[in-house]
Amino acid sequence: MGVKYIALNVCVAALFALFARWFDSHGVAIPERVLRDGVDIEMYAPGAAKPVRAAFVVLVRNSELSGMKQAMRQIEDRFNSKFNYPYVFLNDVPFTDDFVAETTAMTRANVSYGVIPTEHWSYPAWINQTHASECRQSMEKQGVFYALSESYRHMCRFNSGFFFRHPLLSDIEYYWRIEPDVEYSCDIDYDPFLYMSRRGIKYGYTIALHEYPETIRTLWTTVKSLIASRPGFVRHANGMAWLSEDGGDTYNGCHFWSNFEIGSLDFFRSEEYLTYFDYLDQAGGFFYERWGDAPVHAIAAALLLKKEEVHWFEDIGYYHNPWTNCPQSPESRLRCHCDPEKSAIHHYWASCTQSWLALPSSNSSQSALNR
Repeated sequence: MGVKYIALNVCVAALFALFARWFDSHGVAIPERVLRDGVDIEMYAPGAAKPVRAAFVVLVRNSELSGMKQAMRQIEDRFNSKFNYPYVFLNDVPFTDDFVAETTAMTRANVSYGVIPTEHWSYPAWINQTHASECRQSMEKQGVFYALSESYRHMCRFNSGFFFRHPLLSDIEYYWRIEPDVEYSCDIDYDPFLYMSRRGIKYGYTIALHEYPETIRTLWTTVKSLIASRPGFVRHANGMAWLSEDGGDTYNGCHFWSNFEIGSLDFFRSEEYLTYFDYLDQAGGFFYERWGDAPVHAIAAALLLKKEEVHWFEDIGYYHNPWTNCPQSPESRLRCHCDPEKSAIHHYWASCTQSWLALPSSNSSQSALNR
């Protein structure tokens, strides 16, 4: 598919050159091409091949149609009406005709709808479902959010290890995750996909939080076991310092809030990430506890990516109940309607952004855990 994409762009360029020669031979002036960040603006027309093979990826239920339309209206008004990146909607059941018709009507961009394979949204053979049920009941008594929900656990496992394998994403390099009911409070006048691609950035976020420890009691123990079994797995000691304040003994819960993330699918498809996910999956914590995709993604990004390969989109105003990211500069107030004082950056529970930014520049030294 990648070869076809490149061939299409080559054909378009050749066709333009042919017309240019014809116009020149007939003394006809050629209108000057309009560029955006050095890219022909025609590449952002609806249906045109984009400068980056990218898409919005949306995991959503039919019952969330109203909230999904609200989120689409926000992202279209603030960004995508100018850039026309496609949407890929995924669900564990077929989408209704109403859902397809009403979401398609929200955008001029291409829209695709897919059903998640059963094996990506079900209990794997090694999970003891009786024990999993007992664990859910125990967490309910502890007052853990979504303690009894099986679908929530399937969602977290899918987002951790399977969304990037869906056939509708086979030709996609970068994704932007969108959820129902989220809000975008600032105009976005540049292409974040292109920004990341040109700079080699693999993961982007807006808010970084501390995870609820009762949902991930054995996650870090499992990660340490993986690290011990695979010398050299940790590529960047600085990332380990963000995750742990005692040299890797315990996990401080820092993670990038994954309901907003823009990332490289090549990172998630990498041998290192797949090895990491498979190890976690075999441990059963997605079902015996309530491991979320946010800490799973964040731990992998911190251990496997350089600091410069992770980007805080400070300039994107974003709200997902109960947290918001609001740009702080006076210039931002001219294109945003959020309140800078209410931004998560000011709260301790969301202080992991500040600690990530405070990390020294990346180096290739390994953590002591790898020695």
